[in-house]
Amino acid sequence: MNYIFDFDGTLMDTSSVILSTIKATIKDMGLPDKTDEECRAIIGIRTDEAGKYLYPGLDISNEEFAKVFRTNYDHLQKDAQEKPFPGVIETLTKLRDNGHGLAIASSRRLVSLTDYLKKSGIEDWFEIVVGADSVTKGKPDPEPVLTVLKALRWNTDDTLVVGDADVDIMMGNAAGCKTCAVTYGNGSIASLKAAQPDYIIDDFKKLP
Repeated sequence: MNYIFDFDGTLMDTSSVILSTIKATIKDMGLPDKTDEECRAIIGIRTDEAGKYLYPGLDISNEEFAKVFRTNYDHLQKDAQEKPFPGVIETLTKLRDNGHGLAIASSRRLVSLTDYLKKSGIEDWFEIVVGADSVTKGKPDPEPVLTVLKALRWNTDDTLVVGDADVDIMMGNAAGCKTCAVTYGNGSIASLKAAQPDYIIDDFKKLP
């Protein structure tokens, strides 16, 4: 079996700094307040598209939202205490040692992904890392998964897409792969079930 993982909310617990960044961006742009749940719903969407997702009824610039977001994130991330979710390193080690293919398809920029993976000591564990700037269309479009499949010549019938957001599951389903939702991340259980994953787990260690 080959595995294509989302990053934020699936492998790494980054929700605190991302939520703080979204809130700061909303404040800086003078936009109407949003609840934590509403803000969590855009985690998994490319930053370049997040503004319209969060405020579909307002005429705001995705470009400006992304610019302010990245400025705030670069400032807030310096003091963030982020770490892999429980069981992630252990389970990835077992999967790698048993010969399973590992890849990442994320809405985070590639340079940021690479930095996180290096800090965690697992940058060489993945055969390919696809970031937001690696593709033309982001989640829920299947392009990130299709990019992995094409590059590694993996088949859809033995590839599992794993993520914590409905857009991860929709992406994997649209690409023709099996999908697994994890419930400990940013997505609500209701939204994950609505996306119709093949599997749902509440602990990363249950993945194998």
